[in-house]
Amino acid sequence: MVYEVVGSKDKAVAIIGYGVKNPRKLAKRIMKKHKNIKSVLHKCGERTGTYRLHPCKLIIGDKNTEVIHKENGYSIKLDPLKVYFSPREATERERIAKMVKSGERVLIMFSGASPYAFAIKKKHSDVYVTCVEINPYAVGYANKSVKLNKMNRIKNICADVRKVKLGKFDRIIMPLPETAIKFLDSAYHFAKPGATIHVYTFNNSHNAANHEIANICEMFNIKCQVVGEQKVLPYAPGLYKFRVDLKV
Repeated sequence: MVYEVVGSKDKAVAIIGYGVKNPRKLAKRIMKKHKNIKSVLHKCGERTGTYRLHPCKLIIGDKNTEVIHKENGYSIKLDPLKVYFSPREATERERIAKMVKSGERVLIMFSGASPYAFAIKKKHSDVYVTCVEINPYAVGYANKSVKLNKMNRIKNICADVRKVKLGKFDRIIMPLPETAIKFLDSAYHFAKPGATIHVYTFNNSHNAANHEIANICEMFNIKCQVVGEQKVLPYAPGLYKFRVDLKV
């Protein structure tokens, strides 16, 4: 990935991937080619810190990098300098939304600006979605997007998911591949009997991902079985983002 675009035809931000040798030259070319791109950022490294953000710097353009990103019929307000968001995962969000069943109670851990919630609610108006995110900027934007999309039955909670008290859920989504498996015990605690847990991880193959998650389940005495899997996106040479579906 050389760069990705977050926003809409009215205003967008381009984000150049780290490792590009001459980001300023590329930034100028991007803004010249795409009139809707008002700012260009450059990723300076991997996601870090409590809020799991890529360190970025503004290369060229408007210092106000807040945008409204549009995908699949819904809108997500955010500032990519304050909130992690990947437009490349729109297809995966649609896959998950299609798996959800009418009337389910869904928990999204590490929810960010809540794009999974909006993807789900776009298809299922009667589903209850609870989102838990530790980044207050992300939660603030998620609440603004709830109003922007005129959706209800979405609850955004700013908290450490290990410390919040919640009920039980039919489906739990864990879209944080760096560390999600370390929170499987929390997901299991919130799961109803028969619930589905979608956990994301980085690995080099389906088998390796399944084996890794099976070991974590054994460690935490989590009683569930793998019922599905999906290679989501390439992440680095020989490394992919996988989703493993568990049935409690």
